[in-house]
Amino acid sequence: MGFFDSEIVQQEAKQLFEDYQALIKLGNNYGKFDREGKKLFIGQMENMMDRYRVFMKRFELSEDFMAQMTVEQLKTQLNQFGITPQQMFDQMHMTLERMKSELEKQQ
Repeated sequence: MGFFDSEIVQQEAKQLFEDYQALIKLGNNYGKFDREGKKLFIGQMENMMDRYRVFMKRFELSEDFMAQMTVEQLKTQLNQFGITPQQMFDQMHMTLERMKSELEKQQ
């Protein structure tokens, strides 16, 4: 069975995408959130990035040709912006840490 033939993989990919889209839409109103709302949003984004990192690691570890092609496509797309997948995760982590720091200053 191929990597993408797995119902579990398909469901996780679908859920991850839907959750990410909902968080991005919600994030458009980040500036209007109160302090607790901002803390919740940052926590949810951290959780999302952890889930995405695990999902991508599954791709990397799979011997399935299509999974490997997906990893290579992601690398190629990110390379167009001059970054690697690890740099993408590092940048998102730094952004969330900066958001937390700014939130702490608002006390």
